[in-house]
Parts: sequence; structure tokens; C-alpha cells
Amino acid sequence: MPRNNEPVPSFDELLDSAQYSAVHLEMRDAYGVAHESAGFASWLSTGERETDPDSDYWRGWVDLVRRTVARGVQVRRARIVSEPLSDYARYGHAGASVNIAAGEQVRYLPRREASDIALPGNDFWLIDDRVIRWNHFTGNGGSAGGEMCEDPRVADLCATAFETVWKRAVPFADYKV
Repeated sequence: MPRNNEPVPSFDELLDSAQYSAVHLEMRDAYGVAHESAGFASWLSTGERETDPDSDYWRGWVDLVRRTVARGVQVRRARIVSEPLSDYARYGHAGASVNIAAGEQVRYLPRREASDIALPGNDFWLIDDRVIRWNHFTGNGGSAGGEMCEDPRVADLCATAFETVWKRAVPFADYKV
């Protein structure tokens, strides 16, 4: 896997490399990534979210998760959120049913319940408890690229943080917006 200044693999390459586990920790209340801007604006004005797994918006991700899960890889996503939820967090929740239908498990942890957890400084994907893909963002939530890390101590930090969050978090079906 690439590291530091080397190229960062695509999400397809990253999840295709997973053998048993792919976990994702999200810690921001809002993201401003370009590929979501039109859908988010539409949701803000209509309250309707695209949830067709075969739509242009979802198809690539749904296919990737389905084939990953079909290989026996567990895909889990935990979101640490401030309450009441930001508009963006409500938008994410409105689409999470698609992630779940594809095979992801999704949970929410209110931020006030995470105060005593040692958390990394950035959102991340952790593959097989050993390979980390950091997701960097600008102050406004735009993507600032990714970075890879395979330092075992850092992987342990991420694994411990994720598992602690996961145990405290509320499953999507039980989380009330």
C-alpha cells in the first residue's frame, strides 16, 4: 500500500484489498465535498433524498460494498455527531438506508458520549486492522485528499477508537433524528 506522499488508492482498490474488515469513522458535523453538493442542495430545498441504489449517485458505492461484503468482509461505519444534528448530518442519515441495504452496518454516537474516547485527529478508513486511509478536509469540509499509513501503533489507535465508538453507538434503525 502507498504511504505518505505516494499515490492514495481509490476506494475500489482499498476495499477490494480488504480480507475481513473495513471500518470507517466519521467525526465531522458537515462535509462540503463536491460530488454531494447538488444532492445536498436539493435535499435542503425539498426534504427528499436520492435513495435509489441504482441511481448514478449511488451505483458505484453500492456495487463496491456489495462485492466487498459478498467476499465475507465486514463493512462498518460509525458517525460521531453533535445534537441536534446539523443539516448535513440529517442529510447523511436520510441516505444511510442505502448504505445498509448494500451491506454496511451504520451507527451513530452523540458527540457528548465520546468526550472520554481518545480519537485520531481525522476521519479514517481502517482495513484489516492494519492499513489506514486518512480522509483530510478543508475548514469548509471540502476534500483535501487522502493519506495512507501502515504504522502498527497508529492502526492500534484507530482500531481501539473505532471499537470504543462502535460499542457505545446507536444502530441506524434505533437512532432517532
